[in-house]
Amino acid sequence: MLFNSLDFAIFLPIVFILYWFVFNKNLKHQNLLVAFSSYVFYGWWDYRFLSLIIFSTILDYWIGRGIVSTNSPKNKKILLWVSILVNLGFLGVFKYYNFFIDNFKSAFAIFGYELNTNSLNIILPVGISFYTFQTLSYSIDVYRGNLKPTNDFVKFAAFVSFFPQLVAGPIERATNLLPQFYKKRNFSYENSVNGLRQILWGLFKKVVIADNCAVYANYIFENSAELPGSTLFIGALLFTIQIYCDFSGYSDIAIGTSKLFGFNLMQNFAFPYFSRDIAEFWRRWHISLSTWFRDYLYIPLGGSKGGVKVKIRNTFIIFIVSGFWHGANWTFIIWGALNAIYFLPLLLSNKNRNNLGMVAENSMFPSLKELVQMLSTFILTIFAWIFFRSENVGHAISYIGSIFSESFFVYPPDLNVIGLQKILIILIIFFFGIEWYGRKGEHALDHLTIIKSKFLRWTFYSFIIFMIGVFMYTEKTSFIYFQF
Repeated sequence: MLFNSLDFAIFLPIVFILYWFVFNKNLKHQNLLVAFSSYVFYGWWDYRFLSLIIFSTILDYWIGRGIVSTNSPKNKKILLWVSILVNLGFLGVFKYYNFFIDNFKSAFAIFGYELNTNSLNIILPVGISFYTFQTLSYSIDVYRGNLKPTNDFVKFAAFVSFFPQLVAGPIERATNLLPQFYKKRNFSYENSVNGLRQILWGLFKKVVIADNCAVYANYIFENSAELPGSTLFIGALLFTIQIYCDFSGYSDIAIGTSKLFGFNLMQNFAFPYFSRDIAEFWRRWHISLSTWFRDYLYIPLGGSKGGVKVKIRNTFIIFIVSGFWHGANWTFIIWGALNAIYFLPLLLSNKNRNNLGMVAENSMFPSLKELVQMLSTFILTIFAWIFFRSENVGHAISYIGSIFSESFFVYPPDLNVIGLQKILIILIIFFFGIEWYGRKGEHALDHLTIIKSKFLRWTFYSFIIFMIGVFMYTEKTSFIYFQF
């Protein structure tokens, strides 16, 4: 079920009313409703794949209990590895089997051998990368002693399948979300209104900005061989805006929806395009995944401790694995490696934690130095996103090569052909303006209440709602990260 669909517009109020007005006096019934609603939400896409998430839930529930019930360190480790191998095994089969088979075929073909292996004709279950990591965090934290295992299967099932963030995150830790199912939730008008503001802004980012940028970015990437470098750069820029608005828009809707039910999810994006270096960018982009890899992979490998070789090795491992997590394509691996190359000079010079606060923290406008830093970081991310968006590595290289050709200095006449609307350019400027104004909050509209005039606030809300209505496509448009 898509957030930007009529189905969800009907589903959400029904669950909300049942949650607060029918089952509000019984915590167990509320949790049961959350679990059931989450299965309906996920099964709306394809009910057959409910078996996978239910199996993972049962597996990790019993493994968590098994880890604490045994006194043998060896048995504890065996149970942990069962969880890791089974969960990653499902992920590997559905997401990476064909990638490895095809690459093995290509490798053997170089030496004149033909492998008679067949690819699997299977559908990638939506959200499998997200809920797999969520259940794994539970097993690992129980093994480490950071979390006591739950004895309540309903609470655990609701935690694993929690519908607002089930399909595309944030990837919640069991230490944060699971305890919230044990506490009585009281309806908070203020928190719910803030959640609605966040949902509204998330829909604006997805429907008005991302979906309309996608029209032109898709055209440009699909016809890159016939277009000049100037147009290709615009296409890369539009995709850079698209992927942020699409993914952070989903996170805003997920976090805002959670607030309606009395849950607090972690912030997943902290205005990353205002970053002054790549290290700051990765502290602000897809925070739930970045911190997951930091805590469960980077630090166990030794982190940034040790010699130069260890730092370089761990940096490349974390970024390449992060890239591979996104998809079974060499473009994602190179995207990860490129970000590692961006990051390494900062790490090796101990400047990777220079920019921990928000840019222009005590002023309305950035300094000239900050502006240059933001622009240079933004341009680096644009070129990295080209690999992320391209069909294959060759496409990405030729795309970048065309940008660095003489045609980059040619006025992009093709914009008239694809009909790039001035209204979209104005809306993009408006979007960045609102994001800049609200950059110190949890989301862009977090501090909108400082505008004392109720008339001005509701005029602003009405404008956002109007623009969503105007630009919403009649056919459903999926979120980019559903494919991961």
